[in-house]
Amino acid sequence: MGTSGTSVPEGHPSIWTPANIVTCVRIVFIPVFMVLCDLSYNNGSGQVSVGLAFAAFVLYMVLSLTDKVDGYLARSRHEITDFGKFLDPIADKLLVFSALLLLMDIGYVNLWFVFIILVREFLVSALRMVASAAGVVIAADKLGKAKTAVTMVAICAYLFTFALSAAAGATGLAASLASWLLLISDALMIAAVVLTVVSGIQYFWNGRSVIFS
Repeated sequence: MGTSGTSVPEGHPSIWTPANIVTCVRIVFIPVFMVLCDLSYNNGSGQVSVGLAFAAFVLYMVLSLTDKVDGYLARSRHEITDFGKFLDPIADKLLVFSALLLLMDIGYVNLWFVFIILVREFLVSALRMVASAAGVVIAADKLGKAKTAVTMVAICAYLFTFALSAAAGATGLAASLASWLLLISDALMIAAVVLTVVSGIQYFWNGRSVIFS
């Protein structure tokens, strides 16, 4: 008897591993986060919607944590695939830049910070493509992973500060706490930018044989 659909040939495991499914879910929910964040600020009432702002923060925090989940699943189940290697960095970049653009729009993140991070990602991606064409693999190092982690933590801090500021109003203990959290968020973002620059330089140093060959 025939079966419907196409079977996966032996020796070619399915790309739909649990890790890759988690990565795809992360990508699917990025627009949801953007809508929540945008509506909390541009809701037509002239005031920030506290509920939507906190919902955006919680969703972003969960999506950031899934970056660790899919990596753990892939390694623990020995299901590291080329599809996952391709998709996971894209999901990370979409998650980071969607939030940075929204935070820049509300005046929390400096334009030059976003520009530096964006330029670094373009340059490193170009380097990897050139290296791949030459048969050389430039893997993500500890600095690059630290850069991504610190950036996501900084964004979470900004989103929480934004929601707390909306809930606190202009006065009170919560407003004072929000001010301190904003300073912490700024410090984390500065650290993320520094790591962005340093890790970018390290990528090009590691790939110098490809560039100058």
